Amino acid sequence: MTRSLLAGLLALTLALAQAGSTRADDPTYWQDIRPLLRKHCTVCHNVRRLAEPEVSAGLALDSLEAIRKGGQVGVLVPGKAQESLLVRILSDPNPARRMPLDADPLPAEVIAVFRKWVDAGAPEGKPTAEAVAAPTPKRPAPTRRLPVVLPTRLLAPAQLLPGLKQPAKTDLLDLLLPVGPLPPVTAVAFSPDGQHLAVGTYGQVVIWDVAQVRPSKVLTNVLGAVNDLRFSPDGKLLAVAGGQPSARGEVRLLATADWKLLHTLGGHTDTVAAVAFAPDASELVSVGFDRSVKVWQTATGKARLTLNDHSDFVHAVAYAASGDYFVTASKDRTVRLRDAKTGRPKLTFSGMDDDVLAVAVTADGKQVVSSGMESQLHWWDAQTGQRTRKIAGHTQAVNELASSAGYVVSAGADRTVRIWDSAEGKALRTLPVGSMVYAVAIRPGEKQLACGSFDGTVRLYDLADGRHLLTLLALPADQPSRADPAKATDPAAGADWLALTPEGYYAHSHGLAEQVGWRLRGQALPAEKLAALHQPAQVQRAAQGQPVPEPTFDR
Repeated sequence: MTRSLLAGLLALTLALAQAGSTRADDPTYWQDIRPLLRKHCTVCHNVRRLAEPEVSAGLALDSLEAIRKGGQVGVLVPGKAQESLLVRILSDPNPARRMPLDADPLPAEVIAVFRKWVDAGAPEGKPTAEAVAAPTPKRPAPTRRLPVVLPTRLLAPAQLLPGLKQPAKTDLLDLLLPVGPLPPVTAVAFSPDGQHLAVGTYGQVVIWDVAQVRPSKVLTNVLGAVNDLRFSPDGKLLAVAGGQPSARGEVRLLATADWKLLHTLGGHTDTVAAVAFAPDASELVSVGFDRSVKVWQTATGKARLTLNDHSDFVHAVAYAASGDYFVTASKDRTVRLRDAKTGRPKLTFSGMDDDVLAVAVTADGKQVVSSGMESQLHWWDAQTGQRTRKIAGHTQAVNELASSAGYVVSAGADRTVRIWDSAEGKALRTLPVGSMVYAVAIRPGEKQLACGSFDGTVRLYDLADGRHLLTLLALPADQPSRADPAKATDPAAGADWLALTPEGYYAHSHGLAEQVGWRLRGQALPAEKLAALHQPAQVQRAAQGQPVPEPTFDR
């Protein structure tokens, strides 16, 4: 029995507990069970996920037929609750198997409700009007998609558009892909060696090989929203944080050697907003909308501490490089500096007027930087708790902060990324991204930064001079990009992708070969005339920050 299956059974049982069913007649599938399954379980346990055992445990719960069939083992024996794993697992004497996992046993009266449905033969009942009117369809392949527009600074060659005289300075080419809309990029993280960039969207994490500028792996064994990503300092683990708002939050720890799931940290009762590794990678701190802060042992996947002293959502967490303390930031308008061993607050930074969404610790550990809905950056002395400066810059909320030895970088809802001197808090430069920015990360070595935005793309910039180097995008792994889904995705990675330099050079997966188009002044250009821009070698040069020549065209 896998932990994923146990987690699914827990979600179902907790849903029944919340429903508090005390009906005199027997519960039925259509009236009582199906709505709860759809709300709490079938995001993972559905027919489409059966090929991903790390997500579904090979068990589908999106139809009564699937429940009766079970997964790798039978879970339901109608009429015999004592022989049904769904019932027995609730009172198993072994805490490692008993549900709910990592929590107190459910009350006897709750288990009795579930037993009643099974002992009654797991009756189907009558379909509800909603179910009859809207049966669950198979997900169709899209027949028409919105264009994704990627601007370049490439001046259009006059000979490519009949009737066009000398192009004006504003006649710049746009690359078009009919693959939108893309899910927003909500998390980005570089590996400690700088060779990989993890990019999180809803239900998917794409691992980019930065040197080759192509995905090397696509992970879909994640639950719902991906709110944060972090590589462990030794590079051996990747933590994926997220979940389902108001239902379930979790962190998944994966081994980067083979991307296998090691632990599912499922102790949060609401979505997990952020995570941070201790410098020695022995522990991980997670924070979430359930207002809790949890400290996990990465070797065992067990929670060592659970802290509940914030009075509202906890949005962000950051660890000091010394390992002595970590900080948490909350909707309750405070930041708390905590002893790493006990988790107890040593200092509380207050006086902010709105939700604190982001926090970072400078590399020397002497300063803490926070921001959020108020949008100014607050700099705090980590020894005294005094605010040393309050600096305006962004005009809307700051969603994330990242720090390194020389820089602090902020991601703004005002469609900009801003770079600050980490020692003095001086504003160094503003990067116009063009879309709301949710996430930002600094590449080790302090040469580049990556940001993820609402438009579904990731942009790489030179950290020293602010040059835009690359734009990256990856389609959802289950989204066919062509009429033949079997040939659509990159077989090595699992999703179609494209990388574009500001000069107009691009590289892409096989599935997008026939999708790339160009536009100038609202008019489509002959794609074959610009095929010379397909130059993966120039894209790879850009990824390393090397100079890229301007394209030339034959008349």
